[in-house]
Amino acid sequence: MAIKLKNLSFSYGDTPVLKDFSLTVEKNDRVLISGPSGAGKTTLFRLILGLEKATSGDISVPEKISAVFQEDRLFEGASVIKNLASTGPKEEAERLLALAGLSGVKTKLPAELSGGMKRRVAILRALNFDADALLLDEPFNGLDDDNKKIMARLILEKYGDKPMLLISHNKEDALLLGARIVNLE
Repeated sequence: MAIKLKNLSFSYGDTPVLKDFSLTVEKNDRVLISGPSGAGKTTLFRLILGLEKATSGDISVPEKISAVFQEDRLFEGASVIKNLASTGPKEEAERLLALAGLSGVKTKLPAELSGGMKRRVAILRALNFDADALLLDEPFNGLDDDNKKIMARLILEKYGDKPMLLISHNKEDALLLGARIVNLE
């Protein structure tokens, strides 16, 4: 199932954020939403996830969506492996950690990780969930070029054939994931 947004509008009080925005992200389709700060990128993300309610318009999304937020949102009291296993099979979590070069930190708590390690764990947790679509809000923040490439390969391995919506200020992220770019003004 596709992600379909039709004539979507949203305001914070009297301040319009989105007006009559439409977009369809089909199976095998990857879209990077770009635009200046305040253009409504993260609001769009929140609307799709049902965390905000549109002023008007229609949102149609698959039943199961996996998401990576701007913040890592890890369970602080749980080890890395438990964070990943919270969304899917432990065996797959172990495999993903190995592919990301993080097997050595699987028993550590998030507070014991660097910012880049936390970010990769947050992405891996989303990848360990067997969803019908993937939403990524600034997923590569804090990652060096090598780790961006590794994570992009894993994202494509797990979700390359499903609708994927990426929010980023960095248009190079579109190249990493083979995404088309849609600008919000």
